[in-house]
Amino acid sequence: MNHIERRNAELPYIADRTVMEELEGCRKILQRLNTADRSDGELIKKIVKELLGKSENAVINPPFYCDYGFNIEVGKNFFANYNCTILDVAKVKIGDNCQFAPNVAVYTAGHPIHPVSRNSQYEYGISVTIGDNVWIGGNSVIVPGVHIGSNTVIGAGSVVTKDIPDWVIAAGNPCRVIRKITEEDKEYYYKDRKFDREAYSEILRGSTE
Repeated sequence: MNHIERRNAELPYIADRTVMEELEGCRKILQRLNTADRSDGELIKKIVKELLGKSENAVINPPFYCDYGFNIEVGKNFFANYNCTILDVAKVKIGDNCQFAPNVAVYTAGHPIHPVSRNSQYEYGISVTIGDNVWIGGNSVIVPGVHIGSNTVIGAGSVVTKDIPDWVIAAGNPCRVIRKITEEDKEYYYKDRKFDREAYSEILRGSTE
């Protein structure tokens, strides 16, 4: 197997010339994205579409960093705020309606622990999966191999080292489940602050349309 095939099979690989050519192609697109006029939303959307390929209403606020782009699969209405980093050596699959706060980092890339193995230049990528309707708070880090369930919130500053289930609030370093998200949470927008009647009626109406 060549090193691209090894990488794609989640086997240890070396970033040789053929791998570097794919990285360089992505960097050219990122250069255009990260130097684009920030007020030109249509241009940014066009470059994001080129970078990610299949995407529907994906919005990324530059600067944004990734390795390949083609290994990032996003669902409908993906939003990533400033300074997001996705090291997509392996597949990163993100569901519909997911939101990333500033400085979120998703890592599929890694290196062996032992220095002899690590200094061999062999590295690896293990895929990350994020379900639908997930909100990831600012400065959170997701490490290789993690699965985050649908309808879950990851608190700011978390380091997600293990799988997180559906319908929970989880936070911390390492990230742990704090509690379930319940139907009662629908009425609140921040801690003990409830939506006003006008806003809440719009939320209820939108959920039935």
